[in-house]
Amino acid sequence: MSIDTQTAPRAPRGLADLIVADTTIGDVRGQEGFFHYRQYDATQVARHRTFEDAWHLVLRGALPATQHDADAWRDTIRTAADIPAAVRDSILATIRAASSGTPLADLRTALSALGALTHDRPLWDLTAPQRESAALAVAARLPWLVAACHAIARGEQPRQSRPELGHVGDYLWMVTGAEPSAQQVQALSRYLILTIDHGFNNSTFTARTVASTGADTTACVVAALGSLSGPLHGGAPSRALDALDAIGTADRAAAWARAQLAAGDRVMGFGHAIYRGLDPRSELLRETAAELGGDTAQLAIAAENEVVAVLDEVKPGRMLRANVEYYAGVVMDACGVNRMLFTPTFAVSRVVGWTAHILEQAADTKIIRPSSHYVGPAAPVPVPGSPT
Repeated sequence: MSIDTQTAPRAPRGLADLIVADTTIGDVRGQEGFFHYRQYDATQVARHRTFEDAWHLVLRGALPATQHDADAWRDTIRTAADIPAAVRDSILATIRAASSGTPLADLRTALSALGALTHDRPLWDLTAPQRESAALAVAARLPWLVAACHAIARGEQPRQSRPELGHVGDYLWMVTGAEPSAQQVQALSRYLILTIDHGFNNSTFTARTVASTGADTTACVVAALGSLSGPLHGGAPSRALDALDAIGTADRAAAWARAQLAAGDRVMGFGHAIYRGLDPRSELLRETAAELGGDTAQLAIAAENEVVAVLDEVKPGRMLRANVEYYAGVVMDACGVNRMLFTPTFAVSRVVGWTAHILEQAADTKIIRPSSHYVGPAAPVPVPGSPT
């Protein structure tokens, strides 16, 4: 069926505020400064439950009801994370051959190789249980892929996984080489839980768009990873930490913010596309940063107040406040995560949300295929003859 693109409804720029699908996974209520996973306040899940529990909630729709259920789910994740030795060796050879020194770019290559070597099949051809198994495998294996890419980029040998440390503790071990403290595991777990899902953000929408074609799960996640390569989506935590480096001391924060605004530059770590005021994720991460302590955390907390005062003065009525990225870098840095790994670490979390959305989209047989509004030269005109 054709449509008249001249009279058809026009979507807003960037699809802002346009509802394109139904979901049961979660929602963001920006005006209220609130977001949730299923029926639970996401910040409360981050405060009181483990990353594995949150994963179960987002993927299967409920928190583990008993310790037995929680332990069984952790065993399921450990099993899904296992990669056959021959496949692992081939992936490492691929990373070494194609390494760019940029973990996020190398991760896309490594994940593509994993999908090919494990013969990931199109979602269209799978049953619902098979789709969930494929989703679990991709999400559970991503931490090892991130760690392997990082190690090879640094000329090091990738570390063996230690699943007894738990999903988050194991990740910290693989990327730092140090056994994490309980406080570090809790801190990083909070960050990872807070970033599992956040509405139809760019990477999630990308994953769902590819899933609507019936493509394999790996292809959907690789596409989502590509979305993260843009600084407007996945690169903000490291840029916010760079801003703190530039500020140096809290007494310089106001002057730095004024200079950024005068130059027409963004004040990284402040403001959000959805929240009109406080970002609830930032509030919990500020508390977490304070608990971890250290000079960077102290600077971030003191500088935040100074920068907000300038923003309120220069942009009155905008309510530009610290967003999740402002404290995310502080928390990850305190946990020993290298700055180059901030966006890949975000992917270790968001892949859980991506795969939940991929499964939800795969249950719908309608491909996502919007229309465009042509604004070029009028057509048709005669085609000129070949030049002589």
